[in-house]
Amino acid sequence: MSSNNTLNNTLNDTNTDYVPPKVWQPVEGNGGKFANTNKPTAGARHQQTLPKGDNPLQLYSLNTPNGIKVNILLEELAELGIESAKYDAYKIDIMENDQFGSDFVEINPNSKIPALIDYSDANNPVKLFESGAILMYLAEKFNKFKPQNTQTQKYATYLSWVMWQMGSAPYLGGGFGHFFSYAPYPMQYPIDRFTMETKRQLDLLDKHLAHHEYMIGDGEDNYSVADMLIWPWYGRLALDESYERAGEFLQVDSYTHLQRWAKQISTRPAVQRAVNLELKPIK
Repeated sequence: MSSNNTLNNTLNDTNTDYVPPKVWQPVEGNGGKFANTNKPTAGARHQQTLPKGDNPLQLYSLNTPNGIKVNILLEELAELGIESAKYDAYKIDIMENDQFGSDFVEINPNSKIPALIDYSDANNPVKLFESGAILMYLAEKFNKFKPQNTQTQKYATYLSWVMWQMGSAPYLGGGFGHFFSYAPYPMQYPIDRFTMETKRQLDLLDKHLAHHEYMIGDGEDNYSVADMLIWPWYGRLALDESYERAGEFLQVDSYTHLQRWAKQISTRPAVQRAVNLELKPIK
């Protein structure tokens, strides 16, 4: 037995002694990368004044997969030269608890990035949170990167893959990614559980992309918000740009059609800018 397997079995044996109490209480310093930011309550924890630039759109975010989604669409709109889609982007450092500041919570009561305010109508600004909601709002507003006719199978396919991403990615990020990379120690059961689901999702995408250039069809006109939502999570995972050692562990090279799609999107100038978007400090 390898030393890694011995370590895993020892730690897993320790976990078998745990019995959930009748009423759960938070444990201080329970370990893991985000232990110092997580609490079982919502709402602002400190006063905060967020900066505001001169452009119509104000983005408050971080270059995580969910943040990169919005970056991609904004940069693709910039690539088209749409003046009314210009934006200012500010960094919300989730390790410094910026997401719990009063101004950010005013935009997003759920205290997660990204969040956006549309000041196109200065008297009636529009506040948005949740990456899927932001992308769908902007796609509708500018009538880009979405099927034009809402009463078609293509539009239904578009909506379906958009919602698939929003429902499926937590199994990848909060499930596999957390227990593989961020948990305080290796635990076989959750890693096996979420690896199984992650690989099923990768296989699903690979089979779908065997018959589609983009998520909703072939040709540049079918590059859509669905691709922009899915690529930062699954495309970057396929390119082994997500979690250390995850590419080999998941055998991402075996998903050849997913690889083709991931590489194709990664060459887009807007996507390259989005991944490395420079975010202004808020302080």
